[in-house]
Amino acid sequence: MPASPSTARAINDRLALRLLQREGPLTASQLKALTGLSRPTVADLVERLQESGLVRVVGEAGEQRRGPNARLYGIAADRAHLAALDVRTKGISVVVADLLGATLAEAALPIGSDTGTEPAVEQAVALLERTARGAGVDRLHSVGVGAPGLIDPGTGELRDSVKLPAWHRRLVVALQERLSAAVLVENETNLAAVAEQRLGAARDLDDFVLLWLGQGVGAAVVLGGALRRGASGGAGEIGFLPVPGTGGLPSATGCGAGFHTLAGAAAIRELARVHGIDGDAEQAVRAAASDECDGGPADAFLDALAERLAVGVAAVAAVLDPGCVVLGGEVGHAGGTRLASRVEARLGALSPVRTRVRPAELGGQAVLRGAVLTARDAAQAELFAPAP
Repeated sequence: MPASPSTARAINDRLALRLLQREGPLTASQLKALTGLSRPTVADLVERLQESGLVRVVGEAGEQRRGPNARLYGIAADRAHLAALDVRTKGISVVVADLLGATLAEAALPIGSDTGTEPAVEQAVALLERTARGAGVDRLHSVGVGAPGLIDPGTGELRDSVKLPAWHRRLVVALQERLSAAVLVENETNLAAVAEQRLGAARDLDDFVLLWLGQGVGAAVVLGGALRRGASGGAGEIGFLPVPGTGGLPSATGCGAGFHTLAGAAAIRELARVHGIDGDAEQAVRAAASDECDGGPADAFLDALAERLAVGVAAVAAVLDPGCVVLGGEVGHAGGTRLASRVEARLGALSPVRTRVRPAELGGQAVLRGAVLTARDAAQAELFAPAP
């Protein structure tokens, strides 16, 4: 059964919008070539999209640079505004962006462990509002929030699995209560995987696991091109993975004797100290993996760290067979190819399942980038939807 005229128009409009998002500004002739639509159909859809405020003329192309055929049409980036929050144990980072995801303003604020719940929430919300005003934004359409802990896939509620500060969950509720925007909450590691899949080390992959190495340890699972959260949102809670070498077992209320004990920031910092390398986990790994450090304590430290990481990665490979593991977070990014290649080599001796290991490309910015992408997708899904 052929589509009705209104349905066909809606399909054509969405196709054109997706092309403008992916390719950037295009002329009517370029839209015609890319869509395969007739010239009159393209002219009609361009007029409709301009009237809706989603598309406008943003310049001219061609040698003559004048006339209707030279007009470049682009998505109206200021049609809606977005925000992204990276909520960490010790503070918060904020980005305000346009409809295409381009950053307009950004800010960060430390929040001390001795700060009360309500003062911490007020500081975080005030930072978001101040950053938006500084970007000239009066209203936000969608806000993406990345936080540690489990996100219930049914309710979107942030659940505490790692002794989160009380202000984390209160902040999410406050944002939902005080903003007219849609507030989208996602686990920080999952957002990092979204960013690496779309913009970073996993751009060519439909199947991979991102191993987050930061203050804590987590994993995000992407199979068949889709993020897999699990029945309760707990897929990837690898810090709780029972592993040898920890002297005990984790419990439902603490990951202290799980993989976290081997690969968390405190454990990596202590391992570095044993090998004579100072600094926090990220600093130590970056120093050891730098071009200036060849041989000696640096190599011994990276070998020992790779041995630890391979234990957790081998378990992931045996269960999921993702084909590739991306070492993310500040520590994974700092280790670069020197750490990743060591983990891959050690993994080859532990597991019959061939698994490549790559360093992440986005580092500590991955959570914010993933939150912006999530907010952008939500805004565009609503704004690009056909009129009823």
